[in-house]
Amino acid sequence: MGMMQSGGAKHGRRGLRRGGLISDINVTPMVDVMLVLLIIFMVAAPLLTSGVPVDLPQTAAKALATESKPITVTVQPDGTLYLGEDPIAADALLAAVNAAAAGNLEQRLYIRGDATAQYGIIMDVMGTLSGAGYAHIGLITAQKSSP
Repeated sequence: MGMMQSGGAKHGRRGLRRGGLISDINVTPMVDVMLVLLIIFMVAAPLLTSGVPVDLPQTAAKALATESKPITVTVQPDGTLYLGEDPIAADALLAAVNAAAAGNLEQRLYIRGDATAQYGIIMDVMGTLSGAGYAHIGLITAQKSSP
């Protein structure tokens, strides 16, 4: 005489155990959430780069780790200067950088010069900032792509 199950759910080897509780953890919802977050971050990451679009020169140098948000000066190919995302005149640059740095001469400054911009303009900006006492001035480049 065999034992027959009637109408309800069938319980196999992985069914109800020890008093009717299932001890398996279903990780499918967690994996689904993680994949959605991964896709969101992959799409959003390129949008987080702010600033004025320039064609940066490429080098093999590695990126520097910084603790605070640096002040960025951008030089366009036509010589137009930007402090962050705001256009600024060359003669007002030093005053604007001093205001943004709150007089802190240890503030890190980055210069983003377009690859087609005149070298003299970029060096003039760098010389102006260096002459004012800023010692931590860096040039931003794009990472060189491997052939």
